[in-house]
Amino acid sequence: MRFAEVRAGLHGRADETARLDALLAAVRAGESRALVLRGPAGIGKSTLLEYTAEHASGFRVERAVGIESELELAFAGLHQLCLPLLDHLDQLPEPQHAALSTAFGISTGNPPDRFLVGLAVLNLLSVVAEDQPLLALVDDAQWLDEVSLQVLAFVGRRLRGESVALVFAVRPDQQHQALVGLTQIQVSSLQDQDAHALLDSVLNGPLDDAVRDRIVADSRGCPLALIELPSGLTPSQLAGGFGIPGTLPIRSSLEEAYSARLAPLPAGTRTLLLAAALEPTGDIATLWRAAEELDVGAEAAGAAEASGLVELRSRVRFKHPLVRSAVHRAADPGEIRRVHQALASVTDPDRDPDRRAWHRSLAAEGPDESVAGDLERSAGRAQERGGLAAAAAFLAAAVGLTLRPERRGARALAAAQAKFQAGASDEALTLLALAQKEPLDERNAAQAMLLDGQIAYFASHSRAAAPLLMSAAGRWRRLDPAVARDVYLDAIAVGLVVGRFAGEVGLVEVARAAHELPTSTERAGDVLLNGFATVLTQGYAAGAHLLKQALTRLRDDVLPNQDIRLLWLGTHAARDLWDDETWDLLSARHIRTARAAGALAALPSALSAQIGLHLAAGEITAARLLVEETAEVAAAAGTSIPPYGAIALAAWQGDEATFSKLTSATQAATSARGDGLGMAIVQYAGAVLHNSRGDYGRALAEAEAGAAHPNDLCYATWSLVELIEAASRSGETARAASAVERLAESTQASGTDWALGIEARSRALVSDGDTADALYREAIGRLAATRVRMELARAHLLHGEWQRRAGRRLDARDNLRTAHELFIGFGSDALAERARRELVATGETVRARSVATEHELTAQESQIALLAAQGRTNPEIGAELFLSARTVEWHLGKVYPKLGIGSRRALRRALAEIG
Repeated sequence: MRFAEVRAGLHGRADETARLDALLAAVRAGESRALVLRGPAGIGKSTLLEYTAEHASGFRVERAVGIESELELAFAGLHQLCLPLLDHLDQLPEPQHAALSTAFGISTGNPPDRFLVGLAVLNLLSVVAEDQPLLALVDDAQWLDEVSLQVLAFVGRRLRGESVALVFAVRPDQQHQALVGLTQIQVSSLQDQDAHALLDSVLNGPLDDAVRDRIVADSRGCPLALIELPSGLTPSQLAGGFGIPGTLPIRSSLEEAYSARLAPLPAGTRTLLLAAALEPTGDIATLWRAAEELDVGAEAAGAAEASGLVELRSRVRFKHPLVRSAVHRAADPGEIRRVHQALASVTDPDRDPDRRAWHRSLAAEGPDESVAGDLERSAGRAQERGGLAAAAAFLAAAVGLTLRPERRGARALAAAQAKFQAGASDEALTLLALAQKEPLDERNAAQAMLLDGQIAYFASHSRAAAPLLMSAAGRWRRLDPAVARDVYLDAIAVGLVVGRFAGEVGLVEVARAAHELPTSTERAGDVLLNGFATVLTQGYAAGAHLLKQALTRLRDDVLPNQDIRLLWLGTHAARDLWDDETWDLLSARHIRTARAAGALAALPSALSAQIGLHLAAGEITAARLLVEETAEVAAAAGTSIPPYGAIALAAWQGDEATFSKLTSATQAATSARGDGLGMAIVQYAGAVLHNSRGDYGRALAEAEAGAAHPNDLCYATWSLVELIEAASRSGETARAASAVERLAESTQASGTDWALGIEARSRALVSDGDTADALYREAIGRLAATRVRMELARAHLLHGEWQRRAGRRLDARDNLRTAHELFIGFGSDALAERARRELVATGETVRARSVATEHELTAQESQIALLAAQGRTNPEIGAELFLSARTVEWHLGKVYPKLGIGSRRALRRALAEIG
């Protein structure tokens, strides 16, 4: 027990302590829990953390505390928590070992993705908890550095069966999206009865009733205020209430109370307390060395502890974070600089050069190139560890200490780039504006323009991004054509996403400008740019062969660090060319690359591409698993993405209720975001849904809207396919025939069985007699050679419908029966019902059936079971699904009884039996 209020402050906290007791009980039973205690300063969050630690018998307890002055130091909070656990580091898989070692500066290497670091921390906690349950307490989480908070929130969302409890305490006025989704307890003000009881428990003498009521009223139910406010009053004030100041905000009252207790302390004691407040690690040895440097004697320490404001034991610990704030506020700027200088002097330049540089920067009285150079070197080390926020902070501090304008501009630009890469777009724009006011050399000026465009795109101001990137590319083409090609490729990617919502500069304008560059085939990205630029400016007939060359390069080139951007664009190109094999290969590689790099933020787009492939292949269960994983991954990454995969899944299943619910919440946001790609997906999916249900009028409207923007490429082309079916079934033969000719521009240039099969099926819809019959047969033959079995089933359905209307009922039954069985197996209810109705119309009796019933396994259990059946180890499965190895085993322990098996060896057979 460190401070008396820990016990005193538990009045009125029965609900909170009961939930904390339940958390500990669950973890003792082998589960894991993450919990956030949320409430204002002084409300008792720290007290509840102490309560949890005291009642965690049999647990290993580790702690981290957020410190405001360390907000910009990457991994500082995480290092606090994990430092005592690093003797288990060698038990982690090599990629995770390397990521954590690099993040903590133990070794050098490529900057690790924060989610790979998160997976390493998750497994580290899991390994430690194998010996005994682990309780990790994180106080003042609002002051954790950004990357530490993101990593720990990620860990909290992935905890399942490791026997780990992770409890955060955070203030409600701090907007931390990273913690959204974790179980929350709102720690509220005490009721008057509990407030009176707490106040009575800390009083040492009589108190006038009016004064008691006044203190309780002023405290507003804040436990710390009830404990601290009376300590600043004289006996006469306590007895009669004279001289008590008017009602103040609690935080202000508490800081004033702490300031009042500081004022009578000796000057040396106040200096020692200031050094303790400004030294964020709490290392007592560092504090003693700083005291010696400041000529503060040992008697100052005794007076500091006697004040009750601080503990000076194995570590420095303030009574409350507001004490640290009050100490800092009470000191004059000159004294603050003097203490920072002393701390810099006693900080080892070899063991902790970055913290030394930070203290030196805060001690500087004006521009100082030596300190700025140290900060710049610290930024480089931070970037090597993946600490982009820290790198940006070091560089921003260096800017303020730099005298030469051209040097100041270069550092401001570097700081802006680091802020952008760390996800702080608004701060990046501020630094970028500062950089652009200084004289930049030509390369830095071009880089500033490029950064402006990148920020616009990733900050969801997509409409503005393409023109900015175009301007940057124009400048780079004079300096470095290779960089210019990369920028144009970025602009192509932006244009594909923005689509119809582009302003004056859209895909075609970007493609024309890119087409004017000297042609290069040196890199796969160069060939891909050539292909897109030609298709967009001259059409498929002129550019398809270039895109095919690019896909060959992407398939065959061995690129150690495969560019995720190229894989996204390459997968898009494969769909544009109706190349199902390359779509499968590149989208699978995209997922593997994102998983291997721990690039959780990039994984949803990779998974989404595979969702589309599974739907085209009729693998609806597999698509459903990926839809659920995409949502899980987005939640784990703390991001929000539109549910395009879920919308497409609902369309192919024929689930109009779910489709309508999802699209009504998505379309307005899609328009606001300037997401033309998303709008194209939704409109295409709507056409599929309504065609499946035989609602051809609505299908035609959706398909025409989707096909109206040819530069949406594959999605516009696929909408044409739906338009042809809807128009032909609505008696709009001319419109259907015109759409067939537009479709043929793409399918003929592609020449794949998928493309030519779809073209044949579409031409059959606008043909008669033997011509139509031959075209349907060609479509079935070609589509049977592809992965797109959903389109094969639709070809059987359309052929059967045509045969029945032509009076060939017996022939129709074979096609309709095939289609019906395929759709039942796929899980496409609406198309299965359409085929059933047609079969009944031929005179065949067909019982209405729903899609195959799902087995009991959840989506995550299914994924784990499938990977285990393929022979993957638990650590391998965990690395792929961003789970700990123990959680994988925990899930398998639930899978076995559901499947009626007793071991891993029986998985393959059991999964085959349930399909």
